[in-house]
Amino acid sequence: MNLTPFAHLELLGGFIILSVEVSDEPMLDAIGREALARTSIIGREFEILLASGMSEKELSVTLYHEVLEAAAVASDDPPEALIEFNEGDFDSAAYNAHDQFGPASPATLNLMLRSHGFDEP
Repeated sequence: MNLTPFAHLELLGGFIILSVEVSDEPMLDAIGREALARTSIIGREFEILLASGMSEKELSVTLYHEVLEAAAVASDDPPEALIEFNEGDFDSAAYNAHDQFGPASPATLNLMLRSHGFDEP
């Protein structure tokens, strides 16, 4: 998957993906488990780091997951439906987005955000 179109991407809700990069270095989550991605949130801007070696589908689902979770965390007033989401809920939403909208792209990330209640900035 070509990640170039995701750099400096403006998203619904006033969010911006600054960069999406792939890393060969192992990543761990907050409790020490192996992770597929890590997203840094600075205000309303996201920097996404993805683990190498994922299939196209895993990469797509991971992008949906990271963007939705980061938007929920970075939002001053997240959509009510997302307030109680846990990691499994974000994962399910990401798989559903991939099934409904197809592989992650700039357009489909915005469709996914809109479907969860994010609007124009």
